[in-house]
Amino acid sequence: MIDPHAPAPPGTPPPWGAPAPLPVRPGTGRFLVLACVFVCAACGLVYELELVAIASYLIGDSVTQASVVLSVMVFAMGVGSLAAKRLRWHAAAGFAAVEAALALIGGCSAMALYAVFAWTGGWGGLWATGPRCLLVAFSLAIGLLIGAEVPLLMELIQRIRRQDAGGAVADLFAADYVGALVGGLAFPFLLLPFLGQLTGTLLTGTVNVVAGGALVLGLFRRDLSRRARWTLLVANVTVLGVLASAAVLVGDFERAARHAVYGADVRVALQTDVQEIVLTGGTHGRPLDLFLDGRLRVGGRDERRYHEALVHPAMSGPHARVLILGGGDGMAAREVLRHPGVDRVDIVELDAGLVRLARHDPALAALNGHAYDDPHVHVFTADAFHWLREAPRSGHSGYDVVIADLPDPGITASTKLYSQEFYGLARRALAPGGRLVVHAGPVQARPRAFWTVAATIRAAGLATTPYRVLGHDAGFTPGPDRSAGESRAPHDWGFVLATAGSRGPPLRLPADGPRLRTLTEGALERDALKTPAAGPPPSTLVHPRY
Repeated sequence: MIDPHAPAPPGTPPPWGAPAPLPVRPGTGRFLVLACVFVCAACGLVYELELVAIASYLIGDSVTQASVVLSVMVFAMGVGSLAAKRLRWHAAAGFAAVEAALALIGGCSAMALYAVFAWTGGWGGLWATGPRCLLVAFSLAIGLLIGAEVPLLMELIQRIRRQDAGGAVADLFAADYVGALVGGLAFPFLLLPFLGQLTGTLLTGTVNVVAGGALVLGLFRRDLSRRARWTLLVANVTVLGVLASAAVLVGDFERAARHAVYGADVRVALQTDVQEIVLTGGTHGRPLDLFLDGRLRVGGRDERRYHEALVHPAMSGPHARVLILGGGDGMAAREVLRHPGVDRVDIVELDAGLVRLARHDPALAALNGHAYDDPHVHVFTADAFHWLREAPRSGHSGYDVVIADLPDPGITASTKLYSQEFYGLARRALAPGGRLVVHAGPVQARPRAFWTVAATIRAAGLATTPYRVLGHDAGFTPGPDRSAGESRAPHDWGFVLATAGSRGPPLRLPADGPRLRTLTEGALERDALKTPAAGPPPSTLVHPRY
């Protein structure tokens, strides 16, 4: 016969609702649980932001990636909360297991995603296969574990001191939301700039497993049997060992992954405040390639054709004052300076680090003709949209030529630079009779985006002449804003030349010069491309259409 007053065996949790046997006073124990809630919430939000950031960087289209990651995670959090109900009788052990798994999966997620991207040839293909599926899997797994935290923590805090459900929920969610705030601010302002994505996420996993393990092994160890305590300790030490080993090897991993993505001749790799910059080649006869956030921006084999096609048609006419929006690599400025009669070239570039590299890297400076050493060139470090909106116009009547050498319109961060409002500001910056030229992406690969750019420029009150230029051969990398390793089918670059008036400007090119002869050997379409009968509507800030 069982004696109901006999003491429970060691490791047996107390009956539900009974206070837990704590090594500290209840008030102190409650504070420690809420502190753990705070830390776990901060770590959880860092995992979410890390997945959004790395998906946006590797795949592009940050709005889509954020929507996919966050929606999957929120759904998974609901499922995780329901699943955690089965663990309520073993809340301490369940919470420790959840935190160890979350630290391992969340801490290693960035490295795993980048490894798959680097060694499987990119993110092309269907959503059902490849790295995109892995992104959804990480979002689902992390969401499940984050969702399981709250019910278990609620059980633990109620075990310390029974209180009304509303008060317990208020306390727990207050600590959770404040922790999320701290994690959300720490990710962009501390972890990314000082540690980078990989090391920052590994450190977050370390904090996560230490906080969860310390709470359970320190505060609720009497709820666990001796065997459970040792199992939990070994599991946490193993997770810490994995994360620490990955942190030690992260430098070698980044170099190996970078070589897998960009090739073996990576010469410069740096992270500025704006983007990652990678230079390959440029020595021993190898063509120089410039990658910005993983996208080929300057291809040594074809960059002259691209920049000549961008600049020279717009320079046919008055060109004493020229404004270049973007173009921090200096290539567009090089082509502008080839024309006599240029008095001033203003370059508005967001990334000062790119300008410094274009000034001082021997191979890149040689490729841009040391354009930044020319006294006519003046650089403004600013966002092009805000610079056009706020820069004073005193002292001159406007620019004869405005060249928009900007990232591809398909990249979410660039959408405002291809909006009707932006082209309205560019039109205001033009002198009477001035010309605007815009890089509008590949016509063949993404015709709708190209014609949307043309329609948007027309909506801003400018008459347009669309044109394109083909690569030197059918196998060139598809333009300055397409990821390396994509389709090797024939590609082109599309441009729109525009001016105020009722008719688009004529497409004129100088007849002499070896580079321009190369352009005109069947590559540049002299006649304006035929606009589709049902053209797309313009893109605006409140209704982007790319």
